Amino acid sequence: MKKKLIFLLVLVVVFLGFVLVRYFLFNSQSAVGELRVLSTPKASVFINNAANGTTPFDNKLKAGEYILKLIPDQTATETASWQKKVSIFANALTYVNTELGHSDVTTAGEIFTISPMQASSKIAGAGELNVESDPNGSIVYLDNDEKGTTTLILPDIPKGDHELSIYMPKFLRRTQKINIEERHRVNAYFKLAIDETQKPVSPVSTDSAKKTQTGATATRTKILIKDTPYGWLRVREDHDINATESGRVNTGDTFDLIEEQDGWYKIQFDDSKKGWVYSQYAEKKEP
Repeated sequence: MKKKLIFLLVLVVVFLGFVLVRYFLFNSQSAVGELRVLSTPKASVFINNAANGTTPFDNKLKAGEYILKLIPDQTATETASWQKKVSIFANALTYVNTELGHSDVTTAGEIFTISPMQASSKIAGAGELNVESDPNGSIVYLDNDEKGTTTLILPDIPKGDHELSIYMPKFLRRTQKINIEERHRVNAYFKLAIDETQKPVSPVSTDSAKKTQTGATATRTKILIKDTPYGWLRVREDHDINATESGRVNTGDTFDLIEEQDGWYKIQFDDSKKGWVYSQYAEKKEP
């Protein structure tokens, strides 16, 4: 009887050991994510200061935070290196895409990760989107609809494919396709590059502004609304990207210039309304 009890005890211990080993082994395997890195031009990949190959790079890493650094190929002597902290989530892909410029301000790219939502969505089958950017305060467009400025969390987004676009005046727009999964959050980080082709706008003198406001319609400067991705341009209440929208004007239309400040034009539209449009999408026509 005693031998049987010892034998049963040994079986129980062996079984528990098997369960524990399998449990910890399974957890260690599931706590692994994928890091995929693309760059233009080709670059060497360093993870926590250790060389890990070149782009395009694709490898498995344990879940956690890492310092990712890209050093351009030796042939790209005028291209700057890039460094950013990235997060790896278990059983998920972290996607990094960079366009390396000759300095930090001309470098652009994006980082995407997917993580489980901390709270359930109000809409069945929906997920959410977290958007950050450099510079902060960039305008966020989802499926061509302006949603606000970064940093921004958008809840209750229907699962499926969407188009995410980020824009800041004087910077180049970035657009990417994303896929929203049910009960998951897409974390998006955008690095915008400055638009080097944009010419600085010379301010209007005080005398010129007064003249525009008070008379001489025959010599009044006009503002032409240039083409935009949507066929129209927002008019804001102040010369600031975060200012309230006061109306919209169509591309190709011209309006009287009232004032000019910090790369913005104040125009009169809809007969009596006045507001500001950004100079990147407007052109000054001298009389």
